[in-house]
Amino acid sequence: MRLMKEMGIQGVVPKKNLSMPKAGDQKFKYLLRELQINKVNQVWSTDITYINTPYGHVYLSAIIDVHSRYIVAWRLSNSLSKAFCIDTLEEALKVGKPEILNTDQGSQYTSKEYSSKVLDSGITLSMDGKGRCLDNVWIERFWRTIKYSEIFLNEYQNLRELYDGIKRYINFYNNDRGHSYLNYETPAKIYFDDSKIA
Repeated sequence: MRLMKEMGIQGVVPKKNLSMPKAGDQKFKYLLRELQINKVNQVWSTDITYINTPYGHVYLSAIIDVHSRYIVAWRLSNSLSKAFCIDTLEEALKVGKPEILNTDQGSQYTSKEYSSKVLDSGITLSMDGKGRCLDNVWIERFWRTIKYSEIFLNEYQNLRELYDGIKRYINFYNNDRGHSYLNYETPAKIYFDDSKIA
């Protein structure tokens, strides 16, 4: 133990699983299997990803509009609380409102507080099948993009630098980065141009 302490390492210890649904939480059917997604605010997808830093785990929550790939809202937190995810949703609802919001079955999303907020906003809730990350592929692809294009390339000295880096990258991703799926238009152009038509 003394040697491990001197080397700054620790053994692997199972940690409490904070993402598992709790008894009484609600699960909803996956609704996107054969759905044709062809307009903005038809389907939003949300998830949380972990960012390992020298100062501990940090959690990034984001909501993406599936049709335009526009990041509608995002939040950074040092905890996996329901409030963190509800804050992300409330921020997104200032921009627009989807017909369907797709999530995984994590406890933040299956909680009564979160599902009530979604349903009370007039949104239909859809949830991935257990262990089926491809059911939420749009946000999973965004996690890969931001991690390999921004987060893994930088050594942030503190949480403020991490926040600023993520903010800068999401602004670039939404407003300047052409997307092959969108014929190299930007997510913001598609999202806001199509929102005017809808």
